[in-house]
Amino acid sequence: MHRTTREPLRDMEKNNKSKNRREFLQSGVRLSLALALGGVSGLSLSKAIKDDYVWQIDPFVCTQCGRCATECVLNPSAVKCVHAYDLCGYCDLCGGYLKPDSNARTTAAENQLCPTAAIERKFIEEPYFEYHINEDLCIGCAKCVKGCTSFGNGSLHLQIIHDICLNCNECSIARMCPSDAIKRVKASEAYNIKGDWTKPTT
Repeated sequence: MHRTTREPLRDMEKNNKSKNRREFLQSGVRLSLALALGGVSGLSLSKAIKDDYVWQIDPFVCTQCGRCATECVLNPSAVKCVHAYDLCGYCDLCGGYLKPDSNARTTAAENQLCPTAAIERKFIEEPYFEYHINEDLCIGCAKCVKGCTSFGNGSLHLQIIHDICLNCNECSIARMCPSDAIKRVKASEAYNIKGDWTKPTT
């Protein structure tokens, strides 16, 4: 049977289409693998960054605005009050424990500044008292911190507790902080407390 000149052309076109289809599929597979590997490496990189750095509050910049209690994605907040004992005066009249208008210097609920009674007051000897923070009760409202800063030595301050914190890529509290007091720091520096720091001179 005699073949026309168009038949070889059709055969070539068919072969080219098959070849193009194979190349397209192969390139698609390569692209999918590249994207998958890129995604895995990207996740690994972001996880490494997330694991190496955590959020921390600078107590010298914090203004005790109260947003740590309301803006955290967790309820109660991952922000808690911590106590720098080396700065504490162990005062009977503690500005972080007692309301300014309290009727007596006692542990009665109506005299306590903390809305959840998270600060425990313990008598040592006259006229000294020791104050402990019950982390389970603390909601990070900063009322005690504000009182201690205004009428005391400033030994009470807020800090992010990393056993609780989800370490979000973008901290919702940091985003809303009016004084920009929350920063990313190395995990090894995460639990410095106010008494361990040297106050900036600038």
